[in-house]
Amino acid sequence: MRISRTTPWAAAVAAAALFLVPATASAGQRSSTVPHTAAAPAASVDDYYAAAQGKTGAALKTALHNIIKTQSKVSYDGVWNALKVTDQDPANPNNVILVYSGRSQSKSSNGGGVNDWNREHVWAKSHGDFGTATGPGTDLHHLRPEDVTVNSTRGNKDFDKGGSPVAEAPGSFTDADSFEPRDAVKGDVARMLLYMAVRYDGGDGFADLEVNDKVNNGSAPAIGRISVLKQWNQQDPPDAFEQRRNQVIFDTYQHNRNPFIDHPEWVNSIW
Repeated sequence: MRISRTTPWAAAVAAAALFLVPATASAGQRSSTVPHTAAAPAASVDDYYAAAQGKTGAALKTALHNIIKTQSKVSYDGVWNALKVTDQDPANPNNVILVYSGRSQSKSSNGGGVNDWNREHVWAKSHGDFGTATGPGTDLHHLRPEDVTVNSTRGNKDFDKGGSPVAEAPGSFTDADSFEPRDAVKGDVARMLLYMAVRYDGGDGFADLEVNDKVNNGSAPAIGRISVLKQWNQQDPPDAFEQRRNQVIFDTYQHNRNPFIDHPEWVNSIW
């Protein structure tokens, strides 16, 4: 059952179990078959966001925070196995898809070696100094598999356009103070960062994370550029891989959702 909404941003929410049905995917090496069961009923997703309906601006942001802050937490060691499920290659269940590189790589090749994949904090953990603490440091909604070398190249840079090509990450660029991911995941990156800015607002003993329109944010609890992230959200709407990932995290691990995957139009309503 597909979920239809009145907005052109609407997309069905893919569910979580790991068997194959046809679905359209568009992110680099993502396959045209994506593991999921029948889509979650529209009522279940609408009910989840009931307290946010009809709100805009700061009121919407607050309502979404109050909804998504209720979650189970994953340990940092537990992230390894979780990513092997959330980011599984639809075409090869033995592999994961690396977020910036777009490469399909063996699940078992995780670690710290040059050609291994490791746990990329899309919201760099130094931006707010939360490290790998259970909470923002282990939140699956912004943790993705990535090649060790590419992860190091990205470092804790903010996100912006331009720079030189990144080796091992075709279509990605970087310069001294920013990183630009490949087109197929630009929206994914934007929605992960905006989730973090809503979920972590100074409670739970962690810093209040916010997006701004700067680079070189350093250790401040901020990341940019919001003007570029808003463009990327529109340029690259949620695809089947991203929707399935959101559902798996909800069903199996954290039991909370990224609202900007379900409702990308809420980005412009808040920012």
